[in-house]
Amino acid sequence: MNINIRGDKIAVTDAIKAYIKEKLAKLDKYFDDPSTIDAHVLIRSKNNKDTIEVTIPAKGFTLRAEESNADLYAAIDEVQEVIERQIRKNKTRLNSRKNEAPEISFAFLQDDFDDVEDNQIVKRKNIETKPMSEEEAILQMELLGHSFFVYKDADEECIAVIYKRKDNNYGIIYSR
Repeated sequence: MNINIRGDKIAVTDAIKAYIKEKLAKLDKYFDDPSTIDAHVLIRSKNNKDTIEVTIPAKGFTLRAEESNADLYAAIDEVQEVIERQIRKNKTRLNSRKNEAPEISFAFLQDDFDDVEDNQIVKRKNIETKPMSEEEAILQMELLGHSFFVYKDADEECIAVIYKRKDNNYGIIYSR
């Protein structure tokens, strides 16, 4: 697995890099060809807590986890366990879909959150949507750990948003 590590207002030492690479290398066993997989790691420090965010865009799905802890090494351990749990939990669904669709990629336009006033747009994402079923959209949403997911509905041929309701069911909004 190719691992891209960057720090946001924190110095990423060689020891931290080595520890992250060692932990994420344990995920290689879940991929057919790990040399083609890129993992993006972002480390932030705020309010005496270190946060590590790992995003692994793979063919047909995206794995993402974010963990915070006062100890960076503990946060690294936790994020690796979360991603491994996501893979194991959704193993059969991922295996049936991993060869069906192209990769989903996100382009981050603004990533600076300092001195932000209330009610401002602080982040923009540009996404490429691909046609998918409702079930696949639910899987993507769960893998990303989000409460909603924007996708192109294969049946309705329009942009749709699937979201998790308070009663743990799902809702869909179509744009026609």
